[in-house]
Amino acid sequence: MKKKVVVAFSGGLDTSFCAKYLSADLGYDVYTVVANTGGFTQEDLKNIEARAYKLGAVKHVGIDITQDYYAKSIKYMIFGNVLRNGTYPISVSSERIFQAIAVINYAREIGADAVAHGSTGAGNDQVRFDLTFDVLSPGIEIITPTRDLALTRDDEINYLKNHGYEADFTKMVYSINKGLWGTSIGGKETLKSNQTLPEEAYPSQLKKDGKEILTIDFEKGEISAVNGQVYTDKVKAIQKIEELASAYAIGRDMHIGDTIIGIKGRVGFEAAGPLVMINAHKMLEKHTLSKWQQYWKDQVGNWYGMFLHEAQYLDPVMRDIEAMLESSQRNVSGRVIVELKPYHYTLVGVESDFDLMKTDFGEYGEMNKAWTAGDAKGFTKIYSIPSKIYHINQAKNNKK
Repeated sequence: MKKKVVVAFSGGLDTSFCAKYLSADLGYDVYTVVANTGGFTQEDLKNIEARAYKLGAVKHVGIDITQDYYAKSIKYMIFGNVLRNGTYPISVSSERIFQAIAVINYAREIGADAVAHGSTGAGNDQVRFDLTFDVLSPGIEIITPTRDLALTRDDEINYLKNHGYEADFTKMVYSINKGLWGTSIGGKETLKSNQTLPEEAYPSQLKKDGKEILTIDFEKGEISAVNGQVYTDKVKAIQKIEELASAYAIGRDMHIGDTIIGIKGRVGFEAAGPLVMINAHKMLEKHTLSKWQQYWKDQVGNWYGMFLHEAQYLDPVMRDIEAMLESSQRNVSGRVIVELKPYHYTLVGVESDFDLMKTDFGEYGEMNKAWTAGDAKGFTKIYSIPSKIYHINQAKNNKK
């Protein structure tokens, strides 16, 4: 009997080559899997399935993991206000982990002998797939023809043509990866340090002018309503915010960071919904969390994002961090008011029963109600003592 191999399949050139090569040259029964994290339409999925069977797949399956992706990753990225290097909402990075988990779980389910992906040797995804496969199915054979054979695009295209498979693999100017938590855009200007993407490179173009008010309600840190409409399905709430904000071409930026393999990487992205949501959530936290809650949550949120980006989602420390993040959200409830405008947005303010500005202690810069002028003088005197000691000591030593 032929051995079974499961291919993480997107229908692009690399995964198409893998499917045909594994079947025609290596003699495997090829099972293809597309794991949807919110970036494929129903038409996309149908086309991918048709392509898989034309390439000789014994079976093709589509697995929708969007809800799982939200519940096990996006939710915590919002809780942690995760922006890698203060910029990037870790869109593709986080998706790949959950796609890899879905693929390896399917491989185990059908008793596959091997698993394969089309990543090259120059990026982060090879590590994310390899590591996840090996952790969840130790010792399984991992086949990576694109990486191992070091073929050019023309080599792959010619191979497919020689094996009777014709398709339009015209290389696009930009490589675009779209998902629920943002879209990455790579190529051309992103490969240089001194250029940025032009307007036409972004998939979402400006559709609206003027201004528009958007309200986002949070309940214990999770989105509960958009413009007053309650959403029990958080994925649909995210999609609604993305629809409203992307019409103003919001959320475009360039991310420059350190890759897992040690080189610097640069990618453009658009993430209107994620950036609005994260910053709206962060503003609500400023009103509802204590000083030290905010400080420590920022620290663990940053680590959570780094581990997620660097393929360490399965490390048990991630569950510990998630528990801390979830605990921190118990009072993060209320409404955030956002004004949308072409290419940018303004966080107007918040309405919350847990707003720590609403106290009887005083109004900042206006009136103190919980202490006297004498209390303030005494506090300031005591507060200044460590600095006084230092500067008196310095003055003595300078005279010597």
